[in-house]
Formats: sequence, structure tokens, C-alpha cells
Amino acid sequence: MFKILAILVIPIVAYAFEWKHHDNKELKTVLDAIHEKCPTITRVYQLSHSSIRGVPLYVIEFASKPGKHTPLVPEFKYIANMHGNEVLGRELLLKLADYLCDKYNEGNAEAQKLIETTRIHLLPCMNPDGWQVATDTGGKDYLLGRTNNHSIDLNRNFPDLDRIMFSNELGHLEHNNHLLSMVDRLTQPIQPETRSVIEWIMTTPFVLSANFHGGDLVANYPYDESRSGSTTEYSRSPDDETFRHLAQAYSTNHADMWSPNHEPCGLMGYNFGKQGGITNGAAWYSVPGGMQDFNYLSSNDFEITVELGCEKYPDADQLENEWERNKDALLAYMWEVHSGIKGQIKDAVTGKPIPHAIIHVRNITGNNVYDIMHDVTSVHDGDYYRLLTPGDYEVTAYKDGYLPKTQPIQVFNPAHTEARRVDFELVSNLPPVTLDGYGNGIDYEAYHDAMNPRPNDLSKRWYQVLLKQYHNPPN
Repeated sequence: MFKILAILVIPIVAYAFEWKHHDNKELKTVLDAIHEKCPTITRVYQLSHSSIRGVPLYVIEFASKPGKHTPLVPEFKYIANMHGNEVLGRELLLKLADYLCDKYNEGNAEAQKLIETTRIHLLPCMNPDGWQVATDTGGKDYLLGRTNNHSIDLNRNFPDLDRIMFSNELGHLEHNNHLLSMVDRLTQPIQPETRSVIEWIMTTPFVLSANFHGGDLVANYPYDESRSGSTTEYSRSPDDETFRHLAQAYSTNHADMWSPNHEPCGLMGYNFGKQGGITNGAAWYSVPGGMQDFNYLSSNDFEITVELGCEKYPDADQLENEWERNKDALLAYMWEVHSGIKGQIKDAVTGKPIPHAIIHVRNITGNNVYDIMHDVTSVHDGDYYRLLTPGDYEVTAYKDGYLPKTQPIQVFNPAHTEARRVDFELVSNLPPVTLDGYGNGIDYEAYHDAMNPRPNDLSKRWYQVLLKQYHNPPN
């Protein structure tokens, strides 16, 4: 009896995060332990396909209602360890999950607000097989473990939507978003790790994301692929201004990514701190089939790529210091999901939400007026999210079967606040019905608009300026 009582009074030791390189089994153990500490705001799940060697791709989610999209709550994701031998991001995301849980439990107001207003998804490892190879071979080779178990670089394995977008630009085609349906060929088989992430992107309405690599110190933004096919050239996306702002949100909150004084990586390396710690992807080197551009061109998600440092596989005793160098940047970048505007698109008569409505934005700030030639769409419950930098805009919502509606808005983006809400109620464009049979009382202007929907006229105007915009980009 005494032995039984002694067992009963042994205190339960709380989980404490350990700075080390967690193996593939330990990774899941850490996520489960964090979930046990924060069961009401977290969920651990796995993506649809495991790696070639059968290792699941685990995600931990933070939200006030885990497991479900909540209208007007933007979705955010971080992905790390896409290249198996670039491991720092893997450990940073495990620590970030532990940090968010602890701060929430401590009553930290900022952590609580972030989790209550955002649905956050963290995928610490996209390439567990590559991680295993890199680790088993000492973790110091520049290439060993980079690819998956089929020797495929996962960051060249996504459908090349850039080529479709660039062709659309030249052909004055109106399709500038959600281009996956236009893919008619692949250069190589889609790997299960890639397929998992594609299905994740296409089923979750992400608004903002970043993926973590190693080997340099810089925040990289779209486009990652050059228009001309050149190895290096600045490849401007329609949201170049917003992407530069997002990249700087990470670099300027990092310990020294932004600094022109830190040492470059390698003998022939370049200190990106001379340009604020950011770079256009294709201006650095062109990447076809990359995950960053796939997000932007297949969905509503804006993604950047963060190179965390010169060492791809730093020693375990460096990990805690790297966390301190990146912590503020990790948190600041997540808050950027609340920049710009958000709202709901509804039927003006029935009040029902309208999914798949198109949101088009025209920048009218000062004398620098231009259409942003990348549209986003409303999602399941008619909610939409449009990242924008501070300024003046005209925002148009439209969908087939409805008259378009335009609203002028101002964007301010005060820190750590939700995006400005801008709702739209759209009116059906069906011809009006008369009672006397002679057409009396018909609003002929409305009837003409219904028979010749304004979006077509707008679209022609938008795309007439497209090439001019790219050859003479706004400052």
C-alpha cells in the first residue's frame, strides 16, 4: 500500500523545450507535448501524403477554433526544412509553437490577440527524408540531403505557373490568378511531399506565408522566375510594392539581416544588407517551379522565402542564439497577415455570401495611379483578404451574374490591429421585370449595364495598361 501511495504523490513534470536537433520522431513528440499544454487553441494534424519513406508531414495549428476556417479570420502558414539539409527553420518553428503556447497560457496580451484573430499553421519539416540523409552524413555537406528520397529538389517540383502568367501578360489574357487549372504539362512527376503542400494550399484559404531555407541571409520575394528566361533579372510581380514591404517586415525585425555591416556568406557572397536585407528572387537567380511563386499564382496566398543564415546545419549550441536573432522577425511577419483590407461579399437581396467573387484593386495614391494586375477571390463564406501597403485605392468586387461595385478606400495598417473591413453587397444583373408589358418604368441604363457587364469593359482597360505597367513600372 505504501508503494502505491508513493507513486500517487510523485509530481507531474511539465514539458520543457530542449534546444537540440529533434529527429523525425521527436518532432511529433514535441508537437504533441505543446498540444497537451494548450489543448483548446492547438491542433496537431498531418498533410494528405507522407514522404517517400513514409514519414508523415506534421502541422501544428493555433486558433481560437482549431480545425475550422472562421470567416474574417485570416489564415497564415510557415513552412521549414523544404531542403532537408537546411535545418534551422525546423527548430525555430518548433520553438515558435512552444513560445506561442506558453505566452498564451501566461496571459500575454499580444500572443492572445494574435491567436484569437489569426489561424496559424506551422509545418516544421516538409522533407523529413532529406533531413535524415543530411543528419546521417554529418550535416555539413552543402548538397547531401537537399533533395527528397527520389533525388528531387522540392523547390523545383511545383507546376511552373510563372510561364503561364507571363504568357497571359503577353497575350493580353485576363487570367491573372488561380492559374493551376491552366497547367497542361509537367516537367517532372509531382512528388508526394509537393502534392501534400499543393492540396493544402488549394483547400486552405491562406493569406500570407513564408518558407525557410539556409545558405544565405536575406528575405526573398516574387517573382522567383525571370520573364525572359535569363539566369538573373528583376522579375516584378503586380504586387511588387507589397512584397517588398513584407520582406522588409522580416528583415528589419531580424537581428542583422538588414545591416550592411555583417559578413556575406562565402568567399564570393553578397551582403544583401546593402539593400535592406531583401531581394527579388529572379534578380538573385531564377527558380522555375518554386513554391513561393506557386502560392501567389495558384491561390490568394502571398509568400516570401527567408534565408536564415550562412550555415545550413548549425551546431545545436547555436540554436538558442538563432532563436533570439529571429524571434521578433517571426512574430512581426505574422502580424502582416492583418495588413490591407478584408471583408465579406454578399448578395444584396438575399444576404447570402458570394464565394469566388473577384476583388480588383486600383492604386490611386497621389499621381501614381495604376491597376494592380493581380486579383484575389472571396472564399467559402464570401470572405476575402487583400494585402496592401498604406495608400489610397479603388476596390472593385464583381462576379458573373452580378453588377460590379467599386468603393474608394484608404489603408493605414496600424501595428497589431486587424485589417480594415470593407464589405460589398452585389446586385444581380438580371434584366428588370415590367408589369405593363410595354416597357414603361425600365431603367434603360441599368438594363444596358446588365446586358454589357462593366467587368468586361474594366478588364479591357486593365489589360491595355498591363504591358506598359511592366515596362514602365511605378516607382
